[in-house]
Parts: sequence; C-alpha cells; structure tokens
Amino acid sequence: MNANLLALGAIALWASLAALGVALAHVPPFLLTGLSLLVGSLIALPLSRFDLRQWRVPLPTLALGIYGLFGFHFLLFLALRHAPPVQANLVNYLWPLGIVVMAPLFLPGTTLTTRHVLAALMGFAGAALAILGGAGGVGETRWAWGYLPALASAFIWASYSLLTQRVRRFPTAAIGGFALASGLLSLLCHAWLEPAVNLTAQDLLLIAVLGLGPLGGAFFLWDAALKRGDARQIGVLSFLTPLLSTVTLLLVRGETPSLAVGLAAVLIVGAAVAATRGVPR
Repeated sequence: MNANLLALGAIALWASLAALGVALAHVPPFLLTGLSLLVGSLIALPLSRFDLRQWRVPLPTLALGIYGLFGFHFLLFLALRHAPPVQANLVNYLWPLGIVVMAPLFLPGTTLTTRHVLAALMGFAGAALAILGGAGGVGETRWAWGYLPALASAFIWASYSLLTQRVRRFPTAAIGGFALASGLLSLLCHAWLEPAVNLTAQDLLLIAVLGLGPLGGAFFLWDAALKRGDARQIGVLSFLTPLLSTVTLLLVRGETPSLAVGLAAVLIVGAAVAATRGVPR
C-alpha cells in the first residue's frame, strides 16, 4: 500500500483522539493511556499471525519504542496539566515540523529543500489556526513551565519517528511490544500519581475504541508508512492531524467550524501538496 495512504490512515485515527478524550475526560490520563495501549498492543497478534517471535527486537530497539510511545504521552500529560491546554497542544504539534526539518540530521543521504521548509512552515501556520480557531481564540497568553515538556514531547515523537528508520529493520508487529511495555509503565504511573477510579461499561467500551484507534492502530499504520515512504512528505501530511482533530471535535459538539479553521484547511492542504510534489521519485 502507498506510504502516504498509510500515513493518512494513522492521521485519520489520531483525529478522533480529541473527541474520545472529551468523552473520557473523567478518567485519569495515565490510566486511560495505559489501558488504551494495552488494548492497542493486541492488534499485533493477528498482524503477526500469533507468532510472538515477531515481537522480539534488540533491547535498544525496545528502548526506542518505549521512548517514543511512553515518553511522548508522559510529557504531553505533564504539559496539559501545567500550561494552558490550547497553547500547550499547539507547542506539541511542532512534531510534524520536527520530522521535516530534522530528517537530514537523523537520516543519512536525506536532504532538505527550500520547498520542504516553506511547506513545513505553512503547515504549522495552518495547525496553529486549526487549534486556536477551533478553540474560539487564544485568550490571555502567559508563560508556564508546562510549555517545556510540551516541546520535549514534540521532539520525542519526531525523533522516534526518524530513529525507527536508523535501527535494524523490525516487523511492524513489534509495535505491539512497544505498546505493551509503554502501557504497563503508564499503569505504574497511574498507581503512583493518580487516584483510583471505578470505570463504567461505557468507559471500557470507549477505551477499547481508543486502543484500537488513535492509541493503537494508528501506531502500526504510522510505522508501516515510515518504512515505505519519505519522512519529509509524511511529516508535512501530519499537519492534517490538528485540523481533522479540531473539525471532528466541533462536529461532535454540534458547533460550526470558524473561518480560521477553513483558512487552516487551505494552508495545510497546500503545504501537503507542495511537499509531496517536491520530493524526487
């Protein structure tokens, strides 16, 4: 399957994260992440035809997987607790820009063209409009230390995405092991940092959807896309994530997208088209 289509599949699943997160806002975040990642790890069973040998990877590769899946969510949740959520989320969405501009640093033989730089900046501007416009405005902006973990989480996901192409090639099914280990670490964080809660049957159903989608299936699609495609193209396409996430959330709430969201769509789609046309085949 085409790498860009696989990436768009992951992006489409991530677009549902905000809406599902709103429905599960009463569930402590580390508990939510841990259970969802455990559900997501089960996808690897049919993907590997129940051959657990495909989960085996060298310890450095497993550490890289935990660095990406657990490190990203851990720092993102810290950011959302200690900085204004809209602005923290915007800082976190620097990760697609990071993938584009850091590709030459992490992937030998990869070059960055002026077209890619301009496309990345256009995409980030669109992501900013999608988030801030969809939230109804920025409001009062103030400094908070939570912006630092938001920036760190963006760096982690961008660098993880690029570094998976530097380690010895592993089956996409091995993402199940990454998710399993990261989920268990998240549950340890829950036991250490968060209060115990009782979950309803509806909570468990939505957590299963979250695990099979944005905190599960999306990771497998993302890995397959990166193995087949150009990281610079995929990085720019990723700017669709905040746009689709914002639109999905507005539709679930029964609200009308603002003019800012419409302009964001133009910027992001334009950036994606410019980037995909700018990579030699």
